[in-house]
Amino acid sequence: MIERTLVIIKPDGVKRRLVGEIISRFEKRGLKIVALRMMWLSEDRAQELYAPHEGKVFYQGLVDFMTSGPIVAVAVEGKSAIQIVRNMMGALNPEERMPGSIRGDYSMDGKHNLIHGSDTRENAVRELAIFFDHSEFLGYNICDESVLYSSG
Repeated sequence: MIERTLVIIKPDGVKRRLVGEIISRFEKRGLKIVALRMMWLSEDRAQELYAPHEGKVFYQGLVDFMTSGPIVAVAVEGKSAIQIVRNMMGALNPEERMPGSIRGDYSMDGKHNLIHGSDTRENAVRELAIFFDHSEFLGYNICDESVLYSSG
């Protein structure tokens, strides 16, 4: 099933100049970039993004971190995009991060883990709406789409 999901390159990823590397990994995998925006996340928008975690011990630290520098919000689309993005990101726990994942290759810290990705279809819809108006999603064909999504 073709899905659309949100990826955020967090302030540490932007500051470490990993934006191109991270986006390139998704494109090389076969996912399509359908919207992209670099911005400084406001506290209100960060609170909206992480509203499901409000009241948890790490909530305010996460909001503070996400507003500490620019981020890049990316809408990606593809077959099983949500789970593929989650797998490519790697584990949250630093000790469980596998080489080859984005976090496994570039992050040692639990808090500064470079990237956010929606975890469910419902959250993808909710989170994408925080960053993009529906009219900003661009539909187009990628040159290898028929090979990437062939049924046999």
